[in-house]
Amino acid sequence: MPLRLDYSNMMAPSIDGGITDAEWREIGTRFSAAHAGVMALHAAGTLGFLDLPDDRVLHRTTEAYVAGVRARSGGDALTDVVVLGIGGSALGPIALRTALRPPQWNLLDAEARSGHPRLHVLDNVDPANISALLARLDLRGSLFVVTSKSGGTAETMAQYLVVRARLTAALGEAAARERLVFVTDPEKGALRAIARAEGVAALEIPANVGGRFSVLSPVGVLPAALMGIDTAQLLAGAAAMRTRCASDDLTSNIAGAFAALQHLADTKHGRRIQVLMPYSDALRDMAAWFVQLWAESLGKHRIPGDAGVGPTPLAALGATDQHSQVQLFMEGPADKSVTFLGVEQVSGDVEIPSLHPDIAELAYLGGHRLGELLDIERRATAGALARRGRPNMTLTMAAVDPFRVGQLLMLFELATAYAGQLYGVNAFDQPGVELGKQFTYAMLGRADADEARREWNLLPTSDPSRVI
Repeated sequence: MPLRLDYSNMMAPSIDGGITDAEWREIGTRFSAAHAGVMALHAAGTLGFLDLPDDRVLHRTTEAYVAGVRARSGGDALTDVVVLGIGGSALGPIALRTALRPPQWNLLDAEARSGHPRLHVLDNVDPANISALLARLDLRGSLFVVTSKSGGTAETMAQYLVVRARLTAALGEAAARERLVFVTDPEKGALRAIARAEGVAALEIPANVGGRFSVLSPVGVLPAALMGIDTAQLLAGAAAMRTRCASDDLTSNIAGAFAALQHLADTKHGRRIQVLMPYSDALRDMAAWFVQLWAESLGKHRIPGDAGVGPTPLAALGATDQHSQVQLFMEGPADKSVTFLGVEQVSGDVEIPSLHPDIAELAYLGGHRLGELLDIERRATAGALARRGRPNMTLTMAAVDPFRVGQLLMLFELATAYAGQLYGVNAFDQPGVELGKQFTYAMLGRADADEARREWNLLPTSDPSRVI
């Protein structure tokens, strides 16, 4: 069964104050132009994420590198892969590990992992976390994947310098280089320059693929392949979703429908907070990946100085957040829509034993299954929200496997591109984070940050009277 989107609970009259048929017809006309805009950007060569499922050369290069690593390991098995990255360079690999490897992957022994390595992702520069991981790794059995499109990301480069020094001290310069692989721009940047000068292995992020749209490049595919995930099926699923979304008709374009529904919920009905709530632990980190994709792509100024547009994405997890956030969703401000992610086929389902038949609070559970309970809770929460006039929709996957995860990734990436067109913003840049980066460079003394240093020096200093 293909991914299915049920948006009945987004629409009036099912939902009091929901999206009307007239609004849906109007957005259908606008979506035709949005779809054409995305296709024009793709034709101009700027939307490289759409080409990744077909880039067989890039995929074969990645697979060949993985095969080479395994062959070189010989008696020294590759036990640990460590991704050094932040933002899109980290969230994608984390989401793939959680979705497509058995639960608690890093806690399993080598036999349970079929000899594949653990995957650690250092997505911050907290020294306590980095020091703790490096202290317990056997560097002889570790591979460090340094991921930065620009090759100049301060956090990732700081991690790289720390790791490079540790590797060199422990293993020597030649062996240290073999324990590194860079994932970066094909031509430019510091990592590419180091790779050329020192012979460090490097895989490319195509120049027209932005960081948060890069999960189907070696950014995500390399760590996935090292863990034994079927990356060919991952890419095939993405290609299938791209084909499914070739039409400018909302009745057949599932990514377009998702984008249009969210846009209407925000701009016409004040639902400016958009919750993604998987009812599957395997998909919990997919929500965090989506949050970055949606937020960094759509939260923009249309013109300098305007109030800005863009919804606020929020991650939740069913059934866990039924006992925390759902109270707010149900009775708090009417400023949210919820998208549930459901899974039909649950692996390793467990029957609930029929114990304590004399206790009413327990007796009714016996004979049901945990997967059944989880799915019923999803449906019950969706129905309860609808009953209270809170809009929601449900994306259903038949199972969590590489093909369907590839479909889901492409659906959300395409939806983001369409939403950018509907909002009238460039979904593929992130100017709002640049000033903070420049101030960081200035305070650290980077040579090319003179202008930022002058601006930083003009900021008001802390007022002692306002410090408690």
